[in-house]
Formats: sequence, structure tokens, C-alpha cells
Amino acid sequence: MLKIYRNLKPYALHICGIFVLVFLQVTADLYLPTLMADIVNNGIINTDIAYIWRTGGFMLLVAAGGGLCAVSASFLSSRASMGLGRILRGKLFRHVEGFSLPEFDRFGASTLITRTTNDIIQIQTVSIIIFNMMARAPLMVIGSAILAYRKDPGLSVILLIVLPVIVLLITFFMLKGMPLFKRIQTKLDKINLVLRENLTGIRVIRAFNRINHEKSRFDAASRDLTDNYIKVNRIMAFLMPLMMMIMNLVTLSILWFGSVRIDTGATNIGNLIAFIQYTIQVLMSLLMMTMMFIMLPRAQAAAERINAVL
Repeated sequence: MLKIYRNLKPYALHICGIFVLVFLQVTADLYLPTLMADIVNNGIINTDIAYIWRTGGFMLLVAAGGGLCAVSASFLSSRASMGLGRILRGKLFRHVEGFSLPEFDRFGASTLITRTTNDIIQIQTVSIIIFNMMARAPLMVIGSAILAYRKDPGLSVILLIVLPVIVLLITFFMLKGMPLFKRIQTKLDKINLVLRENLTGIRVIRAFNRINHEKSRFDAASRDLTDNYIKVNRIMAFLMPLMMMIMNLVTLSILWFGSVRIDTGATNIGNLIAFIQYTIQVLMSLLMMTMMFIMLPRAQAAAERINAVL
């Protein structure tokens, strides 16, 4: 992937802009729960309507600023990713045109088509995710964990218990899903090979009445790819419900133990609300990182295939 990303030099300013915008977006997102805690503690409990309006208006401005940064970062990441795809397609096309016949035969037309189209699309898709999440997710996890601890060190024990469980869960799904993602590109090559042979040799196939045989070949290749996708989706289908169940259990635990701490005067309602929001931000950021790491093996496989041609 690093060799592929060397082609991003024309978009260096875009990448710098993305990181700055993502940092500002994370700062805004981390500030919002603190403002909510202030509204509850100083405005709602004291029935200070003026404070609620003033702080609420400021919250809207912070949220709007964060949203604007997020949209701008997505725009820049899309431009950089699509530009990378354009550069790679141009390089591959020009390089393949200069192949000798033995080099062309070593790869084959079907896999060269797949590498120039599908593989580059995979890299584009993953690049958008990486540009948006590579900095955002770790910053959100670290920032939210620190601010949650500052709001209530006692309740932070729940996070210390849950985080290792989530890491183990993510590792398990990654180990199960990575090999299947890597196989997808090879199976796409097979479909392209069968389809190309059918289209280029259609006269011969009809002349020798091999239509049913070719249908069987294509069905077998298509079924092989479909089965692989189904296996991947079955594995991934369990991840989101499990993560949501953990998030709900964590929220219930925080509410349970938080209510006890409020009764004893160890914390207040505003801090409890902020702690819940920071915890959800930690868990959602971990989920985003999971999706990024799951997509990476497929992009890595595509990058290796493109580098092999170049």
C-alpha cells in the first residue's frame, strides 16, 4: 500500500487539509458532551433559562462547525482518492501497452482487466475510509477516554473492563474475515477469464455446440465467488449486533452504577450524561477502526496485484 500511496504526491495539500479538518471535527465532537453537562448542571438544575439558551446556542455553533469540517474533509478525501485511481489507471494502461508478448501471456488479459478496474476501485474505496478514519478514530478513542475519566474516575472502571473484550472480539472477526477478503480478487479474475473467453470465442462455442458447457463454467465461477461473499457477510453480520449489544449493556451499567454514585454525592447528573456520551464515542470509534482494518486486507491484496504489473 505504501508504494501505491507514493502516487499521492500531487495531492499532498489535500492530505494535510484532511488531517487539519479531522482534528477540528474531533475537537468539536469532544467538546459537545462537556457543554451538555454544563447545561444540565448549571442551567436545568438551577432553572437558569438564559444560561440554557446561551450555552445551547454555542453548542449549535460548535456542532455546525464540526459538521462543516466533516463535509470538507470528506470532499478532500474523495478528490484525493479518485485522483489516485486516475493516476494508477493511467500508469497501468501505459505500462501494459509496453508489455512484451511473454509478459502479457504471464498475466493474461482477464486479470489485467480486473487489476485496472476492480482492484483500483477497491483501493479508492479503502483510501476514502483511511483518510477519514485513520486520524479520527484513534483521536476520538483517546480523547473520549481521557475526558470520560476526568468526568468520573470511578465509572471509568467499566471502560477498563469492556475495552479488552471489544479488542478480543475485533481480533477474532479480523482473523476470520481477512483470508476470505483476500480470496475475492482471485475469484473475480476467474469470472473475468470465463466471460472474456466466452465473448471472444463465441463463434467457436456455437460451432461446436459448447454453449451448455460454457454456462456450467460460468455458473461454477459465479457460485464460487458468491459462496465466498456469503461467508464474509455471515461473519460480518454478527459484528454489528454484538457491538450494539455491548454498547447497550455498557450504557445500562453506567446508568446503574452512576445512579448509585449520584445518590452518594460522588457525581452529578450532568457528568453522568457526559460520561455516557464519551463512552459511546469510544465504542463507535473502535467499531469504525474495525471496519477500516477489515477493509485493509482486500485493499492490500489489490495493491500487491497492481504493483506486480507495474
